[in-house]
Amino acid sequence: MARIWKLKVVTGFASAHTLRDYPGDCRRMHGHNWKVEVEVIAQRLDELGMGIDFKQIKEVARREAGRLDHRYLNEIEPFDRLNPTAENIAADLFARIARELDGDHVRVSAVTLWETDTACVTYSEDNSA
Repeated sequence: MARIWKLKVVTGFASAHTLRDYPGDCRRMHGHNWKVEVEVIAQRLDELGMGIDFKQIKEVARREAGRLDHRYLNEIEPFDRLNPTAENIAADLFARIARELDGDHVRVSAVTLWETDTACVTYSEDNSA
């Protein structure tokens, strides 16, 4: 039986966006206080008994969330051409965070993006394909 450890950190950012071609109120500029959960899977522990230091996950997650903080998302890459939906934002955060954290025994398994207290999306990638 394979053992894994799931580590999770939470951060957030505030930003505004406009959903292009949306047939409702969200086509107008509006803002959210987004919450970002980053889940990392470790397949083994280091000599200290850690899969990865929470500090390292927090640093990367905060930096990537900070890139979006107090911004109009439609004006920044890649959302200047990609609709800034919660789904697309979660996928972009996942890719950026994984690029920095993924290693031989640690990988980002999911990013959950909360748009409101009652609505979120989780993005992950199936590595078995």
